[in-house]
Amino acid sequence: MPLFFFLLALSLYLLGTAGYIAYIVSQGKRFAQGGYIILWAGFAAHTLAIASGYYGTGYFPVSNLKESLSFFAWAVMGAYLVIQLRFNIRVLGSFLSPLAAIMMISSSFLPAPSGAVNPILRSFWLVLHVVTAFAGNGIFAIACLAGVMYLIQESRIKSKQLGAMSQRLPSLETLDGLNYQCLILGFPLLTFGLVSGSLYAHYTLGSFWRWDPKEVWSLITWLLYAALLHGRLVSGWRGRRSALLSILFFLVLVFSFLGMKFLVQGYHTFSAFQQR
Repeated sequence: MPLFFFLLALSLYLLGTAGYIAYIVSQGKRFAQGGYIILWAGFAAHTLAIASGYYGTGYFPVSNLKESLSFFAWAVMGAYLVIQLRFNIRVLGSFLSPLAAIMMISSSFLPAPSGAVNPILRSFWLVLHVVTAFAGNGIFAIACLAGVMYLIQESRIKSKQLGAMSQRLPSLETLDGLNYQCLILGFPLLTFGLVSGSLYAHYTLGSFWRWDPKEVWSLITWLLYAALLHGRLVSGWRGRRSALLSILFFLVLVFSFLGMKFLVQGYHTFSAFQQR
């Protein structure tokens, strides 16, 4: 059952992506509207895939890279669908839906590890930790893409290349506002993800903090986003600086999410989730 819903979600994400590509090419609003509805259907199927996997195995499906990539795609798509309700930036779907589809496709090609799953994954605190942390990551992915679009639009305005691409992208003010709102929404989720992660560590390992490399890099990521949010609220950072930092800090976030799981050993590595 989880596989059926997974493949259905992937098919709908690809179909929604096609709709947004058609919108970029033709500027027909009906393509973007249709793509948005299809992505909602894909997100619902993806949610059912995760829920049925959780129900069938008894643990939250983030024990390996295959599951984590799929869950990251779910978080990115969910963040986009909600934020789109507020900002209605149709072109954003042209960036986000391919990203989610690529992560889903990558996940489908990865092998699932064999062996029993470590019982520490069966924890309510883990569910809170993963959902809030990934939700924050998904919102920061949108902030990163808003930064990319900002730099593209700014470059075209400065070079006076106001062609079809500039007409399709939102104004610099809108993109900067999107970046700010993503920081406002994503930072509390990231914070709660760290707090719930500490509670989960205390519940399963007996201590709130163990200086695991993944913990350290998660803290570094939190401090970077805290500095960016402080800069926007207090020092008036906005525009190009905020766009560049949102891109850079998201790359750090991706490194802390993937790099630490493969480059160093610790209880956050995927192999640690498998019983020996």
